[in-house]
Amino acid sequence: MLPSLLANEIQNSITEFITSEFHPATSGFEDLLKDFLGKQESLFHGPYLSMGLPFSQGTEGKEYFDAVPLSFPPYQHQELAFKRLRAPNYQSTLIATGTGSGKTECYMIPLLDYCYQNRQKRGIKAILIYPMNALATDQGKRLASLIWHNPKLKNNVTAGLFVGDSERESKAIMGEEHLITQKTQLCQNPPDILLTNYKMLDYLLLRPCYQNIWARNTSITLRYLVVDEIHTFDGPQGTDLACLIRRLKARLVTPERHLVCVGTSATLGGKEAKTEMLAYAQLLFDEPFSETALISEKRLKATEFLADAFINPQPLPDDIKALNPKTYNHVDDYLQGQYQLWFSEQIPPQ
Repeated sequence: MLPSLLANEIQNSITEFITSEFHPATSGFEDLLKDFLGKQESLFHGPYLSMGLPFSQGTEGKEYFDAVPLSFPPYQHQELAFKRLRAPNYQSTLIATGTGSGKTECYMIPLLDYCYQNRQKRGIKAILIYPMNALATDQGKRLASLIWHNPKLKNNVTAGLFVGDSERESKAIMGEEHLITQKTQLCQNPPDILLTNYKMLDYLLLRPCYQNIWARNTSITLRYLVVDEIHTFDGPQGTDLACLIRRLKARLVTPERHLVCVGTSATLGGKEAKTEMLAYAQLLFDEPFSETALISEKRLKATEFLADAFINPQPLPDDIKALNPKTYNHVDDYLQGQYQLWFSEQIPPQ
């Protein structure tokens, strides 16, 4: 979709809404809205187009996990996350990279590989907490597809979605586009990976009808705890989540420094807020976060991105006159002169 057309459609829709909803009845004000909206940039500015340079690629190739071969060369920040989250390191990590940077893959792939390597052990090995049910459902579809299309993971690794009220057509088994959502099934046969929100996790710890979901867990079964969009858990909600995490570890008798805690966000702030972010994560999870625990994005510099651009020869100081459009009588002469100046040949015939 063209950004300019989309911006125009949005402006027209807002203008139509305002003019249809507000009808000044006071004499002399009948054309107030019309005049206001008719003035350029009185209400709308832009559109503005922001283009970021590509993320820096990693240097170690795609061979990281036996059970989950990568279909893409990882970015540099993904490589750093893989090294911290896979065996034998298992280090708690904050992933603060931009939208479209592959944050989900940073933790999901190491997590899936761990579940496969420990497929003989029963119980919940990873809990993923999302701030919204819609986000959990969307990520659940991605996870279902990853497992379904991987011969090693399919039928060896299970994942369940435990959010909100029961669905009309809850799923007792996994499919290509859905996880297990039937609550009785999740409690009777706890999945390796559980996607939920903090309120439902609270119910899982409190309500007697859900206690079987922890029956297969020993003190070291749960390895990963992921909080997605960690910046949304602030104030009272952050306090609630911090207490909930402590109750979870107490319920499972999790040893100190055994749990690998992961927080992700695209809006945590820059490097100048590193100390505050690490302190916040440590307080929230009640686990240590080292000085290197914060992974931020790294993008190519303009000189690196354009390094392969081939322009030969570069214009010399004597060619400055040829660059001036005022020295040409016609636009065709100008184009021909510029092409010859930069590429040392005539414009090819069309």
